[in-house]
Amino acid sequence: METVIFGNTLQAYLIVLAVILAGILIIRLFKRAILTWLRRVVDKTASTFDDFLLQGISSTLLPLLYFGVFYFALKSLILPAWLNRALEIAGMFLWTFLITRLIIFAIHYFLRNHLQRRGQGDASFQQIRGITLILSGLIWIIAILFFISNLGYNVATLLTGLGIGGIAIALATQNIIADLFNYFVLFFDRPFEVGDFVVVEDKSGTVESIGIKTTRIRALTGEQLVFSNTDLTNSRLHNFKRLQRRRIVFSIGVTYDTPKDKLTKIPQIIRDAIASQPETLFDRAHFASYGDFSLIFEVVYFVLSDNFNKYMDINQGINLYIYEAFQNENIEFAYPTQSLIVRNPAVPNESDDISR
Repeated sequence: METVIFGNTLQAYLIVLAVILAGILIIRLFKRAILTWLRRVVDKTASTFDDFLLQGISSTLLPLLYFGVFYFALKSLILPAWLNRALEIAGMFLWTFLITRLIIFAIHYFLRNHLQRRGQGDASFQQIRGITLILSGLIWIIAILFFISNLGYNVATLLTGLGIGGIAIALATQNIIADLFNYFVLFFDRPFEVGDFVVVEDKSGTVESIGIKTTRIRALTGEQLVFSNTDLTNSRLHNFKRLQRRRIVFSIGVTYDTPKDKLTKIPQIIRDAIASQPETLFDRAHFASYGDFSLIFEVVYFVLSDNFNKYMDINQGINLYIYEAFQNENIEFAYPTQSLIVRNPAVPNESDDISR
């Protein structure tokens, strides 16, 4: 047992092996007993924060405990300088890796929890993938620089080189960077979401996905429209999904020979036509003006729905109601007419009135 191998006795090696085996056994018992019990307790609660904590313990604490057992057991031996350095580097790497992963997991959890509190659906959860991807990249870069700095290297020189190269890259990819920042604008300001029906200038459709650089919209004609995020933030955008009620204005023209008693009935007919349809709110109907060939009535009402197909069904029902009511009251719709008066020079007082 006193035999010396690589500067340590055989007894020391056996003690280290026993410590490692005992440590692994204790960790496994802790995992099976304590963590399993905690999992059963957490599953009974409605909160998700305890799930987050338990997941953090499982993914971060257990690997650190395993490494700690090996590290402290081996440190009790007389080790070469290179092996001591390797253990220290491995420890720093493991700490950096696990803490970074825990931070990224926490960011993802809190973003998702924020969307759930706001009542957002699965479409919004898909959008945070881009956010977490960008944040994860930045956090990993910081973690790598921190790790390199702890190894004893001068990070300032590396950052200077990256800064000069970053300027050149930024100039070459300024459009991409602009779309990236506008993606953050779309995510946090939320002018629209996946599933919203939007109109951008002369294009319209339903939003299918919001990416880091582009947003894809399915047009009414079936094709997919791809917009850069910068174009969307710089455009006047109409979001019809957030339409609470639709204000409708239309005009009806009747002929000039319509009797006055019929004209006074028209506003009530229109009111009854609108009231006959569900989810409508009548505003007004007036004899508004004299047209070139018709007496014009202006009508305003509201459709209490954001569904376009429902609006068209209501509009059709109102038109059919008015058409039938006008037929029953012998009220004629006006159509473009022109009167031509022809005078005969031979008969000064005679004229023929020809209408067409």
